[in-house]
Amino acid sequence: MTIFVLEDDEAIGIGLNYILENENFCVTLAKTVKEANEIISAKEFELYILDLSLPDGQGYDVCKLIKSKGDFPVIFLTAFDDEVNVVTGFELGADDYISKPFRVKELIARIRSVLRRYSREEETKIKIGDLTVNTAEAKVYVKNEEIILTAMEYRLLLSFLNNRGKILTRQKLLEEIWDVDGDFVNDNTLTVYIKRLRDKIEKNSEEPELIKTVRGMGYILK
Repeated sequence: MTIFVLEDDEAIGIGLNYILENENFCVTLAKTVKEANEIISAKEFELYILDLSLPDGQGYDVCKLIKSKGDFPVIFLTAFDDEVNVVTGFELGADDYISKPFRVKELIARIRSVLRRYSREEETKIKIGDLTVNTAEAKVYVKNEEIILTAMEYRLLLSFLNNRGKILTRQKLLEEIWDVDGDFVNDNTLTVYIKRLRDKIEKNSEEPELIKTVRGMGYILK
């Protein structure tokens, strides 16, 4: 389990590194916003612990970069415990907020709680390249931006996801999807739905990388 820690106080940083490594976490430590941005731009971590006040900026700025890359768990660590800082952190997507000085057991408990929450959420998320499907919420994202699908487009996408790596014939797809009124979808309509779905989730719908055509057989989701 990898954890990134941004903390400019050397004593606290060393202490956090020692505590977390004793809990079998692999820790990467940074002391400035500049250093943090360089590390985070090159590598992803499973959890981020960010100090709020740094010599060259704020942990808020680093949090924005993290969240722009994906929905990763973030815990803010700060000496300030006022309502404004707490609200700002949560508005940026922070998952928890711990004030200094902190107790070791509380810190570890908060970390494990956040990681468990994300683990449960990941069970309902399917990720393929830039595509993310949250089946619990019936939401679809491309590069972390929500893409609005019609009911039929979403149903068609689920058919591909449930049969990933398998060739689906047009007949099989027609058997699996029905329109909202319960009428059978015809072959021409299926072609339209596949095109519309590709237009929304593919980088280039003319040269699809996700839903590929298998000539003479059907389609396959890679």
